[in-house]
Amino acid sequence: MLVTHAHLDHVGAVGAIAREATIPVYTSAGDASVVAHINDHLWPGFGPYVEHEPEGRLEPGVPLRLGQIEIEVFATPGHYPESVSLLLTGPDGDQLLASGDVIFAGSVGRTDLDGGDWPTLEQSIALLIAEVGEDVPVLTGHGPVTTLRHERATNPFLGGLR
Repeated sequence: MLVTHAHLDHVGAVGAIAREATIPVYTSAGDASVVAHINDHLWPGFGPYVEHEPEGRLEPGVPLRLGQIEIEVFATPGHYPESVSLLLTGPDGDQLLASGDVIFAGSVGRTDLDGGDWPTLEQSIALLIAEVGEDVPVLTGHGPVTTLRHERATNPFLGGLR
C-alpha cells in the first residue's frame, strides 16, 4: 500500500487493510509516525483506527521497485507538508501518476489546512508538469482520472503555469 500523504481520509483504513490483506505499507519518512500512531492524530468525529508501523519508505529521488513496477517518488508539498506523488511504470512502459491531493480534475488540493501553502503547492504542480509526461494518466486522491496536459489547459487554479 502506497500512502501519498497522511490526512485521515487517506490513512484511516491503512492499518486495518494492511492487517487483513497482510501487505506492506510505504509512506514518506515524515508520515510514518502518523500512520503508526494514527489515534494520536484524530480529527473530531473520526476513529479510533488500527495503528500500523509502515514497513517501507517513499523517499523523493530514490527509485523503488515493487514486483515489476518501478516507482519514482516526487516531494510535492503544499496541500500537506509530507505529500509525495508517485510515478508508476509497468513492465510494458505504461505509466500512471498517483498525485494524492496535489491536483484534481478541475481543481487542486486545499491549502487552508495545517501545513497547506499555495505557493508551495503551485511549485509542486510545476515540478510534476516538468518531470512527468503531460499525457500520463493522473490518478487523483479524489475524483476522476485526468492528465497534466488537460489540467494545465483547463484548470482555473493553474493559470500561472500556462
